[in-house]
Amino acid sequence: MTLILGRKKGMTQVFTDDGAHIGVTIVEAGPCVVTQVRTQATDGYDAVQLGFDDKTEKRIRKPQRGHFKKAGTTPKAFLREERLAKPAAVAVGDTITCDVFNPGDLVDVVGTTKGRGFAGTIKRHGFNRGPKTHGCMNYRQPGSIGASAYPSRVFKGKRMSGHYGASRETIKNLQVVRVDGDRGLLFLRGAVPGPKGGYVQVQSAKTGAKKK
Repeated sequence: MTLILGRKKGMTQVFTDDGAHIGVTIVEAGPCVVTQVRTQATDGYDAVQLGFDDKTEKRIRKPQRGHFKKAGTTPKAFLREERLAKPAAVAVGDTITCDVFNPGDLVDVVGTTKGRGFAGTIKRHGFNRGPKTHGCMNYRQPGSIGASAYPSRVFKGKRMSGHYGASRETIKNLQVVRVDGDRGLLFLRGAVPGPKGGYVQVQSAKTGAKKK
């Protein structure tokens, strides 16, 4: 298994053997329960579905109740699956812990960024503002967005004001600094998308492992 689900706990710093300190994000990874195993015969591909964080039965839909009842586990709030190149070596009901990773491993972390509502071009896209002197009164406005004669419209994809955040983002090639198996914690070097308490999925890095 190269995937585990968890919850972002926050950031701190740890000290290396040579005395340097680095910023790390703490992720409460697992324990995750295998809720479904997909096979070539039944689904056309091999995969393992994991569930994390218990949820009350009245908070889920009826089809999901049957799904978890068939797996013999309590309802889970966060479900994700990982495709495999060969049949899975785990069975429904098995538990996956953070011990599947070791210090020094490179991982990709997928999460949902913080929602910031409706934002302007400066906050959303990093535009520069205009001067605040000599009577200029539009220093935070985006400026011209198109021509009048041709094309007489605004091109699609123009960077403008709008909804910012609350999107799925992947941070690649973060290094596992420490693994606390007793408390189920992963210490990842760098920042992870999402607020404290937000769900994240940690999986083995794809591009970084090849470069390494």
